[in-house]
Amino acid sequence: MSYGRMSRFPSYNIGKIAAVVITFIVIIVVMFESVVIVEAGHRGVVLYLGAVENRVLPEGVHFIIPFAEQVVQMEVRTQKFQAEASAASNDLQEVQTVIALNYMIDPTEANRVYQLLGVNYADRVISPTIQEAVKASVAKFNAEELVTKRETAKGVIAQAIRNTLTSNNIIVENVFITDFKFSASFAAQIEQKVVAFQKFLTEQNNLRAVRVIANQNVVQAEAAARANIAKASGEAQAIELITGQLRSSPEYLQWQAINKWNGQLPYASGSGAVPFFQLPSPQSQPTNQTNQVLGAQGQISR
Repeated sequence: MSYGRMSRFPSYNIGKIAAVVITFIVIIVVMFESVVIVEAGHRGVVLYLGAVENRVLPEGVHFIIPFAEQVVQMEVRTQKFQAEASAASNDLQEVQTVIALNYMIDPTEANRVYQLLGVNYADRVISPTIQEAVKASVAKFNAEELVTKRETAKGVIAQAIRNTLTSNNIIVENVFITDFKFSASFAAQIEQKVVAFQKFLTEQNNLRAVRVIANQNVVQAEAAARANIAKASGEAQAIELITGQLRSSPEYLQWQAINKWNGQLPYASGSGAVPFFQLPSPQSQPTNQTNQVLGAQGQISR
């Protein structure tokens, strides 16, 4: 009997130890399933039996209901998406461009993004949005306007992308659009037209310069004419004054001749020659000559 008791004791201890071990393992698993760590730059979307709950877990350690709840982590950091797009302009010219944007999902709406779009929301929403925005926006412009009004066209495309993605809880931070590419023949036409327009502007500037010079010449001519008129008027007034002086004092010309005489007698031939001025006769007395000179000077001074 003692042998039987000894044989049952070890089996009882083994069963008890196994139960303890299993219980410990279950506790560890339950604790492991009850704790979740949301990584930096992410938000936790809580699923209860597969249904999305109306709460979002921030970064850090969180406790959830084991086996009933699970957490899907959604990245909320700024990300980059790039896609090529092609469209037809208003005048049916084929246009190609590359769109790159920096975006992030709204951290407070991460559960809505997961519920409506899933984890691969970039391929489901962002790529189609870029294609549609480029097609709808480019169709509003002629191909030439896409060159001359490039910034306006880019702004229209960027705004269309922002409006669509914002409605899906995706925040667009920056939109980068490369230059629009056209066919080789159309690009050559645009270049020729731009060159011709630049030549036109140059000719316009040259014409303005010619007009300015012509106006300056007209002003100078008018000024010279006014100066000549003024000069002629002054000379006429001077002639009138001289004529009046001659009428009142006939000896004025003789006085002018005496002042400008260089001491040499002029040469005159013929019987009708007019003498430069009257020389005093030899019979005249010195006193009479002196009196005549003094009298002439007195008249001139008058």
